Amino acid sequence: MTHSTLDPAPAAGRRPAGRSALVIGGGLAGTTAALALADAGLRVTLVEGRPRLGGLAFSFHRSSPAGVLSVDNGQHVYLRCCTDYQWFLERVGAARLAPLQGRLDVPVLDARGREGRRLGRLRRTALPVPLHLSASLATYPHLSLAERAQVGRAALALGRLDPEDPELDGVDFAGWLRRHGQSPRAVEALWDLVGVATLNATAPNVSLGLAAMVFKTGLLSRPGAADIGWARAPLGELHHAHAHRALDAAGVRTDLRTRVTAVTRTPGGRWSAATAGRPGEEPRAEADVLVLAVPQREAHALLPDGALKDPGRLLRIGTAPILNLHVIYDRTVLRRPFFAAIGSPVQWVFDRTDASGLRDAPGAGDSQYLAVSQSAAYDDIDRPVAELRARYLPELERLLPVARGARVRDFFVTRERTATFAPVPGVGLLRPSAPTDAPGLYLAGAWTATGWPATMEGAVRSGLSAARAALTDLGRQHVNSLPAPGGGTPEEAA
Repeated sequence: MTHSTLDPAPAAGRRPAGRSALVIGGGLAGTTAALALADAGLRVTLVEGRPRLGGLAFSFHRSSPAGVLSVDNGQHVYLRCCTDYQWFLERVGAARLAPLQGRLDVPVLDARGREGRRLGRLRRTALPVPLHLSASLATYPHLSLAERAQVGRAALALGRLDPEDPELDGVDFAGWLRRHGQSPRAVEALWDLVGVATLNATAPNVSLGLAAMVFKTGLLSRPGAADIGWARAPLGELHHAHAHRALDAAGVRTDLRTRVTAVTRTPGGRWSAATAGRPGEEPRAEADVLVLAVPQREAHALLPDGALKDPGRLLRIGTAPILNLHVIYDRTVLRRPFFAAIGSPVQWVFDRTDASGLRDAPGAGDSQYLAVSQSAAYDDIDRPVAELRARYLPELERLLPVARGARVRDFFVTRERTATFAPVPGVGLLRPSAPTDAPGLYLAGAWTATGWPATMEGAVRSGLSAARAALTDLGRQHVNSLPAPGGGTPEEAA
């Protein structure tokens, strides 16, 4: 993929005269907006309150009995249909660090299953949609023959829905599934298996519009659309280190540890920002474009009067938690890169041994590092670590027999209480588009009206949407290398 521009991006340290932009927030949305605006020739300043880029998809270092590890705050994955996030990885030079599967293959373990029937697989073939999943569904042991037939009929009905139909926004996914003959077992073993991981909510708490978008795009658009990709290096390598270098090369000024407390419109119609904790700092230069790429509550606090007709709706966009449990065993207990579970509170488990640096740690030996990702974790998010350990280690032993004889070298927890926006019925009416009623002010973030749930793809799409709107309003041409609005599925592996 090339990254040529109509207006060449400046070399690091040189920024052209002319239009300028201020981007507040250094998550994926803000970083994307800053890169797109800089590539179009604007002088861009990116301001982030944390000491790092990446937002809620980051990593940190932790000392463990096995050595110093690079720990992701949570397990993040993307799909082949996430074309804009793939553009981002290419743009920052990190695509090789997060490769995709050749073909979708999800091992699904049933903790309640009898011997020989515990493992099922959701796999695709190269056949056209919907035949690409038919062989996998026909042999999926976690559903009866009648349930598999009903799933097929429901999938076809889902494929006929239009996710952009506003009527679907107010309908709950669980009710729709019941009306289409889906048993509680089918919901657990298939619909929620996928939906909880992608939407961060169970079917009763999901808008049918968002559910239809996820399943139509991921499973019913093209054969390879749901192939899974994930970082084989710490997320900080991708979203901070590589992104920071890309911003520098594009001429973006990046100010970390800088919290914006207010934004104001100047008499001349430009924008400026006040920051906290920087005594004696010169007033920040004015900018023609301001992008607020922060969470919805923070955006509400910074919005000037008149920017949105109903700014209070941002406060009505709820949030949903994600909990991650990190377990280091003294031996290998899992020989697959990941698996999903049913019949257990455990949801998805990933092997992070190599990505964390454990494999090369001096005291590692044969240790293995597993990350247990728990979405929509309302019941567990505030449980003490000791209770979580007592609850989940026996569950891992039920699923992984080798773990029963293994010693746990370390167990710790990362919590994101407001990890995503809650995709409840009616949320579509609350999500604002990128342009505001204040000229030159734009919103970005996965919570804005991207049409996607709160994913890395949604965050990148929001940043591109804000940049496109700003460039259009400025009368500037877009950058050749930007993906087309709405994306598209790249050429797929057979």
